[in-house]
Amino acid sequence: MPRENSFSDSEGRSLTPDLEDEAFPPQSPTYPTSPTRSVHSRIAPTSPAKHTANTRPSTSSRPAGGVDPLHRFRHTVRKVIAMHRSTNVITGRGVGAEPGVDPRRASADAQFGGIRQDCVIEVADYSAVRSSFGRMTNREFVNLMSDPAASEREPWVKVRWINIGGMSWDVIKAVSIKYDLHPLALEDVFHTRSQNRSKADYYTKHLFLRVLCHELSDSDEPFLSSAAMGSTLTDLPRSESPTPFTDTDADLELREMGKGDFGDDEKTLRGTGSRGKRPLLPTSRSDLRSKPRTRLTNLSTQRHDNVAEATKLRRIEEASIHALKSGERVNVKVSPMFIFLLRNGTVISMHGTPNLELTQPITRRLRQRDTGLRTSADPALLVQSLLDLVVDKALEVIDAYHVKIKKFEREILLKPKITTVRNLHILSGDLILHKRTLEPIRTVIYGLRRYDDDRVAALIDMTAEENKGVKVRGFMSPKSKIYLADVFDHMEYILTSLEMFAGIGENLINYTFNMASYEMNEVMRRLTLATIIFLPLTLLTGYFGMNFDNMWTVKHGHSDLIFWIIALPLMAVVLPVFIVPDIKRMIHYVQKRILAKKIVKSFKNE
Repeated sequence: MPRENSFSDSEGRSLTPDLEDEAFPPQSPTYPTSPTRSVHSRIAPTSPAKHTANTRPSTSSRPAGGVDPLHRFRHTVRKVIAMHRSTNVITGRGVGAEPGVDPRRASADAQFGGIRQDCVIEVADYSAVRSSFGRMTNREFVNLMSDPAASEREPWVKVRWINIGGMSWDVIKAVSIKYDLHPLALEDVFHTRSQNRSKADYYTKHLFLRVLCHELSDSDEPFLSSAAMGSTLTDLPRSESPTPFTDTDADLELREMGKGDFGDDEKTLRGTGSRGKRPLLPTSRSDLRSKPRTRLTNLSTQRHDNVAEATKLRRIEEASIHALKSGERVNVKVSPMFIFLLRNGTVISMHGTPNLELTQPITRRLRQRDTGLRTSADPALLVQSLLDLVVDKALEVIDAYHVKIKKFEREILLKPKITTVRNLHILSGDLILHKRTLEPIRTVIYGLRRYDDDRVAALIDMTAEENKGVKVRGFMSPKSKIYLADVFDHMEYILTSLEMFAGIGENLINYTFNMASYEMNEVMRRLTLATIIFLPLTLLTGYFGMNFDNMWTVKHGHSDLIFWIIALPLMAVVLPVFIVPDIKRMIHYVQKRILAKKIVKSFKNE
């Protein structure tokens, strides 16, 4: 029964823990919840004497370990039930499930726990007078985030930059719990695809940016494929959830533990009414692949198989198209960069490549004391520098395309070939895809400059009494907005260059086919002219070549004079009739040449 003065949901279940739960608060399976963020810290304390008398056996009856197996088993059962209740909405399956990725829920561990990668993490603390840099591994970073004393910033630190290279669930979960990152932002981090648009999302505690970074690649990597984003990201659809346990699965698991007869605890585990029919949460990925026992599980498994098959076919198509397009291309790797800007001066950046080569220019600037980024100690200016870095990488891509389009133009003007047309067709397609992924970056930069304060004001309920008179302050500082204007100009140049290159490529393709058509027309014109010339001669030759015994030219003339007497006047009549347009064009051309020579001669005489 729920305790008196406790909260309960619509079905009468207590939303405050039992006394046993207070003694054993549920912890995250892979990362301990910070004490300052624990849900149980908000619960009013209970009298220790009453707690011991009602819920715990005496110390003399306990085994040496401190907790007897029966109470440990009861605690485990209640913990599973709590996990089931907390993830009941998410495990609704498929379309319509609750959006967002909450790292404190066990369902997130079941879904993303397999995303593991050896990350390279750099933590930079700096101000105008001092700086501190350190690199660490996954385990070291998780330990740092879990220790409030170790992760506390020193008083001289104005900006803390956490730069994460690689995607690993333990690292992202640790930093998410530490800085309370929004679940919707984490969903964009894990469910992202390379075709997603760059965007800026405003939340109460932080600003979230997702920007697609375009880099030149020496290797022949797939263009705009998931491989460019790292192999650790999931391909599950948005709002996808793990496959749930059924009641039968839970009963079998618990009975295999030796609890064949639950007694009173069986009712606690299964519940009553409709609560006993709800599925329980899986605890490992092997549970997700277990044999389905219900119709719901069969449908879920079938849908997962369909999604996996569709993903496999899509990747096969991408690989085949990429193989056909290989050759004279500009190899570009497109990968997302995620940036979090917090109010306390903390900037968190994430990208899928497990190294920090991309952000090394920013790190070098921070190590120098006389740079504007260092002397300002402005976290918004650090975000602007990261955006500027992404745009500078895109400028390198544009320069590579400029060189390539000039090469194709020279080949086309020298001698058009179908191979060059093929390369131009592929290049035009790549430019269209690049334009699709680069245009949102311009929108993001413009929004940060123009609508930063307005979007922050939209998050505040100005009608509330406590918010009246509150001064709205955006995430971006005035100085960073000034520098963003230069980044916006670079993006304008990039997009106009893409349009120009696409137009040049299309014109070169049209020029090639027009030249081929013109050459074909010239060939047909020559054949037609030859046919016109020899048509009268062919006609007369056919006539005089017939075997008639009484033909006068054969019997008496013994000469071809009569043939030419007929052929020459006939050609004199037929040829002008057919080539009159050519004669007119020739006369018009001669007249223009004479006129041009007269004008040139008149200017020379002056």
